[in-house]
Amino acid sequence: MIAIYPGSFDPITLGHLDLIKRSSILFEKVIVAVLTNPNKKPLFSIEKRVSQIKQCTESLVNIEVDSFTGLTVEYAKQKNAGVLLRGLRVMSDFEQELQMAHINKTLENSIETVFLATNTELSFISSSVVKEIVRFNGVIDHLVPPNIAKDIYLAIKNQE
Repeated sequence: MIAIYPGSFDPITLGHLDLIKRSSILFEKVIVAVLTNPNKKPLFSIEKRVSQIKQCTESLVNIEVDSFTGLTVEYAKQKNAGVLLRGLRVMSDFEQELQMAHINKTLENSIETVFLATNTELSFISSSVVKEIVRFNGVIDHLVPPNIAKDIYLAIKNQE
């Protein structure tokens, strides 16, 4: 079965990568799908995020990285995927993700949402927290892969 793991991944974190690695064992193919969120101002372009994720997942043979705009269920239908994969860090994630799963089910009944709990030691990491730490001159090397950390430090420095 093909699973879609949609997200903005701005930037990809060790939490995201943990979920990708674990899901690669569960599914025949996992498509990490970078979406355009009009409500967010991204640090990196879609193309850069796709490239970053490809670099981080190159050792995983059943991972594909792509981008899309529009409804996730429509994208999943185009890719013949039967599962939307979502990670859960805290209870508030569950409430939001459950609501979205119900909405997606009304849009396309044939696609299921599967939730994976984040590993405890990574449950506090979010892309927005990573960016905030760097903006206040903090260190993020323990939260993202080394190549991503370099990109973030440089991108935020160039914003100033």
